[in-house]
Parts: sequence; C-alpha cells; structure tokens
Amino acid sequence: MSKQGKRDFRPNIHFTPEKNWNNDPNGLIYIDGIWHLYYQHNPNDVVWGPMHWGHAVSEDLVHWEHKKIALFPTKSYDRNGVFSGSAIEKDEKLYFYYSAVRYLEQDEENIHLSKNDQFETSQAMLISEDGEKFDNWNGKKQIIPVIRDEEIADARDTRDPKVWKEDEKYYMVLGSTYHGKQARVLIFESEDGENWNYKSQCRKETYGHTMECPDLFKIREQYIFVGSPMGIQNDGLEYANQSVCALAKFDVKAGELSLPDEYQMVDYGGDFYAPQSNLDKDGRRVMIAWMRMPKPVESKDGIQWTGMMCLPRVVGIKNGQVTFDVHPNVKENFEEIDLTKVVLKLKEKQPLWITTTLSEGEELEIGGYEIRLEDGAVVGNRGRVFADLEGYHVENQTPKVGKSAKLDIFVEENLIEIFVNDGQYVLSHVVYGLGDTLNGKIQKVRVLK
Repeated sequence: MSKQGKRDFRPNIHFTPEKNWNNDPNGLIYIDGIWHLYYQHNPNDVVWGPMHWGHAVSEDLVHWEHKKIALFPTKSYDRNGVFSGSAIEKDEKLYFYYSAVRYLEQDEENIHLSKNDQFETSQAMLISEDGEKFDNWNGKKQIIPVIRDEEIADARDTRDPKVWKEDEKYYMVLGSTYHGKQARVLIFESEDGENWNYKSQCRKETYGHTMECPDLFKIREQYIFVGSPMGIQNDGLEYANQSVCALAKFDVKAGELSLPDEYQMVDYGGDFYAPQSNLDKDGRRVMIAWMRMPKPVESKDGIQWTGMMCLPRVVGIKNGQVTFDVHPNVKENFEEIDLTKVVLKLKEKQPLWITTTLSEGEELEIGGYEIRLEDGAVVGNRGRVFADLEGYHVENQTPKVGKSAKLDIFVEENLIEIFVNDGQYVLSHVVYGLGDTLNGKIQKVRVLK
C-alpha cells in the first residue's frame, strides 16, 4: 500500500482513512520503532455504521501506511460493533481492549442502528503477536460482562477502556453515566491484564451527563485526566464536540480517582473529540484525536471519505496548566520559503505552517478563514469556508491570553489548527472550500518538504 503522504488528492499531514467513515483513534502505541494507529471505521460507507478497527502504521507520525482491518464483529457480545479502546505491550505481545456492543432491538429499516437506543455494552480483549495479525474468531475474550448494577455502572453507556500498567498492576479507566444525568468514570484493577476487578468510581455533574473516551496518565509526578464529556454545552447547537482535561489525583493503592470541579478544553474549536495518548521513543506523551467532519469529501479519483485526525500533540504542564504543542516530528517535515520570491497559492493544496504574532485588534485571513485577537482572546471564524452547514459553531475563541499572542498555524484543505503561545491553547476548525488569499501580518511560512 502506498504511503498516504505521497497522495495529492487528500490531506498530506493529517491522517484520513483510505475511504469511507473514520472516527475515534484506538490502540495508539509505539512499538519497535513503529507507531500503530487503530481507529473506529465503517468500511462500507461514509456514514457512521457497524464499527471495525482500521489500522495504519508510521515511523514519524506524519507519513502513514494503511494496513488491513484489525478488529471486526464476530461474537454475540460484539455483533453490532467493536467500539473504542486501547492497547498495551505485555510479554512481547500486544493486548487490545475494546467496548463490545450488542443491540437488544434493531431498527427494522437499518439493521446497523439500534431501535430506541436499546443496546448493551461489555468490555472485551484480544491478544496479537505483532499488532498486524488478529484472530477475530478465536482470539477474543469478554473480560467485563455487561454491568447490571446501576450503582456501579450503566449497562448501556459504559465504554472506551484505557489500560495502563503502574506499580506492577494493570489499571483500566472507563467512561460511563449515572442514571443519564451525571458523568461517571470507573476504575478497574488487574494482576495480569486479563482478569479485572471493580475498584471505584468518580462522579462529576460539571463534566456533563456521560463521559466518553477517558484517559489518565502522568506528566512527571502529576496525574492528568482527559475525557470527552457529553452534555457540557447548552447553546442549542446539535454538533459541539469537546474534550476536556484537568489536573487529577489518583490513589494507586486504593484505585481511587479524584477530579476537580473545573477543567479546561483540550481544543477550543468544537470539532475535536475522543483523544488518545501514549508515549513516544523519547518519553513524550503524544495525543491524537478525531476531527469530526459534517460532510464527506470526494477525492479526484472518486473515492469518498469523512473524518480525520488532528496533528499529533505533545502534552505538557506549564504554570499549573495542561499544554498541547505540535509534535516536533511534524515541524521537521516543513521548510521555510522566501515569500518575496514565491507566489503562494493555497489552491495548490500544499500544507502550510504559518507563524505570526497578533496584537489586540489585528486580523489574519487564510483563504477566507479569519483569525483575530479580540478582547485578549484568539478568535477563529470559518463562516466563509463552512457555508450551508447548520448546527455547528462557525466562530470559536480561546480564553484570554493578553495583548498579543504567538501563533503557529497549520493549514490544509480541510483543517486549520492554531497553536497559541507554544501550546498554551489550541483552536482547530474543520473547513471546506478554502480560497487562495493570504491577507494580514505573516512572519514566516513553511511548506511540506
């Protein structure tokens, strides 16, 4: 299979599926010099459907090679979807954990949808020798059956296991809900990574009504919680994808998680969801997330696809705040150009890295996409490059950053990512129909090598 980065009909630095539907990243892991990215995938159409795990590999997090589908439904408990999860290395093998969905009643007109949300979710696993060969027929094991005790978890909405090893034990964090009204995070513990015991739960009303895609890890000695809560926005718009993070406390011996009432957004654009993280070869915590796209894109050869991943980001802590800067591997793939000698046209679909510093009241336009510093906050407006799409935010802003802001802006045809002050905040927007104009103060422009 050819490497995605060498194609001219789709993003060059942002991961997309070869075709059809893509959403949550799953099982992100770096092993033997190779990154493995698995992801939620409907191989049959550009709409949400029966979930499989797609698979791609990369040496640098920029150039990806597509592999065969890794996981797909085969069991009674996962017959309607192999949903999100994670991966760890153990005994020179890869252990994969996922949420298994079974419909209790299916829609008569579309068997890939449940009727009236009547379904149940359990947790399952599969062991692979190398992360490329999977026995979906005989290798699966249901490790946490559907939980019927509502005081422990919700039988339907308990999902997305993230597993890690700490102090010679294995821990799993799961997202859930308490009676559909309060977000809940569950902690399970295991001696061997296969047999699991419930330990505790953390409920938080300020984190919406349901938690999805939880992650828990340490930067130095500080625990950080990341999750995608449902129901934290009440502005009437149907599509608002948000992920949050917070400095957390985790008692390893007791298996108890404590979260503060307040949190910050991982990304302030409203399209960013389901982030997953793992360590790179240098010990940096690397995060990738799904960028939701409201309509599919058709490539030059007629292939349709929808959904893409953000650029890989490095998680850090600065002045008591969680930060997200673009991974250095991405920057190493760009080279600076002399704008006095080159006529730059965005319609050439060349990925750009634009650097500038905006002061209060200044604006920058990139192909119809507008960026400005207003009342101390960085504002991104995609109204002119997001036409005829209802139910989505067209303008978003970061918290206040002061009278000026350093911006690193990564631009491709369908995604603009704005890194503010080296990752203090990030604002990313899916876009459609960028023009070829660049107006406003630009200090440096780099193009993909």
